[in-house]
Amino acid sequence: PVIDIVDADYEVLPRLSAMPEAPAASPSRATATPTIEGMDMLRKPEAATERQPASRGGPLFWIAGVSAALAAFWVSGGHALVRQSPFWKAAQPAAVFSISDITSRIDASGLKPVLFVDGEAANDGAQAAQMPPLEIRVTGNDSQVTRYTLGTSGRSLAPGERFGFSSRLDVPRNGVKAVAVNFAG
Repeated sequence: PVIDIVDADYEVLPRLSAMPEAPAASPSRATATPTIEGMDMLRKPEAATERQPASRGGPLFWIAGVSAALAAFWVSGGHALVRQSPFWKAAQPAAVFSISDITSRIDASGLKPVLFVDGEAANDGAQAAQMPPLEIRVTGNDSQVTRYTLGTSGRSLAPGERFGFSSRLDVPRNGVKAVAVNFAG
């Protein structure tokens, strides 16, 4: 047989008399009904309801706000967008570069033949400009084209100034059919 054990606590209360005694009210539990006058303190005073609406900021506030927004745009990459805009690109006469006096020769005096390409680039424009790199195209007898880039170190040429260049290149296995020099890009 299974025996259930129940543990219980109990409390004995005294019987109430016909006239219950009012227990001594503790100050923390005493509640008083507020008077209507007391609730008036929650209402807004008449002067507060008639006050003027808040201003929306003076000109200094708006200038500072717009300046902060523009500064954030500029720092986060806006300067790159603005510089690419067609509004900022004034009609400038383009620098006119030309290539002349190109000579090419093969020197087979060493162990391995070498192709020499010499020439001259000039600024024929009206203003100084940075010269772009040169691209040398060597076409072999088998019609294979090999491209070489000759850097100009970002050199700026004044109007009428000339820039001589020379390059030593590998000769294609089947020989050289043609050599061409252009501005890269």
